[in-house]
Amino acid sequence: MKALMKKELGFGSLELVEVEEPKAGRDQVKILVKYAGICGSDLHTYEGKYKVKVPVILGHEFSGEIVEVGENVDDFKIGDRVTSETTFYICGECKYCYSGDYNLCKSRKGLGSQQNGGFTKYVIARKESVHKLPENVDYVSAALTEPLACAYHAVSKSDIKEGDIVVVLGPGPIGLLTAQVAKSYGAKVVITGLEKDKIRLEKARELGIDFAVDIQNEDVKKIVDDVTNGYGADIAFECAGAVPAVKMGLDLLRKKGQYIQVGIFPTAEIMTDFEKIVQKEIEVIGCRSQKPRDWEPSLKLMDDNLVNSKALVTHEFKITEWDKAYETIKNGDAIKVIMTPVE
Repeated sequence: MKALMKKELGFGSLELVEVEEPKAGRDQVKILVKYAGICGSDLHTYEGKYKVKVPVILGHEFSGEIVEVGENVDDFKIGDRVTSETTFYICGECKYCYSGDYNLCKSRKGLGSQQNGGFTKYVIARKESVHKLPENVDYVSAALTEPLACAYHAVSKSDIKEGDIVVVLGPGPIGLLTAQVAKSYGAKVVITGLEKDKIRLEKARELGIDFAVDIQNEDVKKIVDDVTNGYGADIAFECAGAVPAVKMGLDLLRKKGQYIQVGIFPTAEIMTDFEKIVQKEIEVIGCRSQKPRDWEPSLKLMDDNLVNSKALVTHEFKITEWDKAYETIKNGDAIKVIMTPVE
């Protein structure tokens, strides 16, 4: 079968190769991939900015149909429509594994980074990571369950409640999903972007986000102050990994507000306005990926039509068209790109 494999570290080295079709082992299922989403980390891996265990088939956002079940698998059958968490292996012994925080297990191996992922026809997943799709969730929507679970994970780390004023910094896929999850809690949401994000800000308005603000042409501080009587936002989610957004988020928050860092910065060390954190008693929370308990609520949000993940998909390519997909993303024409396997 054909697969998009990262052969070597560094820029490029993502090649369409022929690999042997895998078989489901004990406690595993084999999934026929219907759609696989391109994540920002896939781009970083292609560009050599994110290290994976090479050689490896990329792709950790996918949906599909079970075509084989291994020994000791009783909860799934051939024909089940499913998606899978990215976790393929955990140690099962550390304090994080015992608490269900698999995303923090230092021995964790993930699909598409340390284990072959979904940019191919068939992928093997461990039974504990697989989730059946609800009736109202189609394969395209389900391919975005992983980024939605990341967004849900971020929102669940906050003290969000109905009526809160929430700022989402960055209108990329994670930002647009985070904004929708926040709306599902009954919050009023302000999402920010730049002039170049026109398509994404328009999509936010289509999705019912209360304020979609181009910060280069609109005064987001005035908008937030107007809707909060000058107090500031209750919660800010930084979803862009943009250093200037940190200062903006801290500035827009009220005293005793919550700041959640979701995006990943280009460099590990950045300048941060700790004076605002101290003087306003802001609670700063880190957020890494997603964990098992984020998946079923995410699928339910899509099933209940409270989150529209499919609406974010603007382009579809075959895995043989990686170069086109990459250029479409890099030139700003896309919100979310998905790929399909080839024979």
